[in-house]
Amino acid sequence: MGRILNIGSINIDYVYDVRHFVQPGETMSAISLNTFPGGKGLNQSIALARAGADVFHAGRTGGEGRAMIELMKREGVNVEMVDPSGSATGHAIIQVNRSGENCIILHGGANQELDHPFVDRSLSGFGRGDFLVLQNEVSDTDYIMRAASARGLFIAFNPSPFGPEIMDLPLELVSCFVLNEIEGGEISGSAEPAEILDSLESRFPSASVVLTLGGDGVMYRNAGVTLSHGAYDVPVLDTTAAGDTFLGYFISSLVAGRPAGEALRLSSVASAIAVSRKGASSSIPTLAEVLATDLKLA
Repeated sequence: MGRILNIGSINIDYVYDVRHFVQPGETMSAISLNTFPGGKGLNQSIALARAGADVFHAGRTGGEGRAMIELMKREGVNVEMVDPSGSATGHAIIQVNRSGENCIILHGGANQELDHPFVDRSLSGFGRGDFLVLQNEVSDTDYIMRAASARGLFIAFNPSPFGPEIMDLPLELVSCFVLNEIEGGEISGSAEPAEILDSLESRFPSASVVLTLGGDGVMYRNAGVTLSHGAYDVPVLDTTAAGDTFLGYFISSLVAGRPAGEALRLSSVASAIAVSRKGASSSIPTLAEVLATDLKLA
């Protein structure tokens, strides 16, 4: 079974419960504030580890990020390639409304201080048969993709948060896209899920595509084969780490050799459990929980 290297962000999340998202010109008191470990990279590494994968994390933090590093270590993530000597640790300001929806402001901090030498050191022990997980919250993404591809790694890319710079990346090197319908729409120029899949398959025929659709479930396309899975009926408290949980379980399932349909099912159960809990990484279930949970489709 291949190893997984996640070159990803490490953040501190400041989560404000609010009655509604703050509007332009509005000053509003939050109902409560909670602080959580976060960053798409950290969340995905913890999801991968809780799903049973052999995962290594590479990234940078400031001194105040040491607690995040220790958390990943306790979860079974190899953190030898995390450098704590960067500037301020990245952080996110997250509003969560009464419906459990969120909106997020990110400050990259040390996540934006990855450079070629750091990337080369991180990739040095990995090669063909190993997997790279990558998001859009760290610097030097173009070089990471090219260097990983040259070493023969399977590249799983989550183009989030989406920005115009993503279209300048060597996306033809991606082995598997894991993205939501907004990100898929930005890349494809289409709004309908089937059209998004058609467009991405046409442009990147060697890649598989996992398109998450929120309450409508998920669709998958690979080599002309399309699969889908519905969403489960659970009370939604916080959607912050739903996508990261899904990615972690899906990639872990692929590495473990599970069929794509089973990977979709396990990932859907895991993300349903996550949205029924508060917090980001703290909401991610273990594989034992996922296997023991019986949910009904919405």
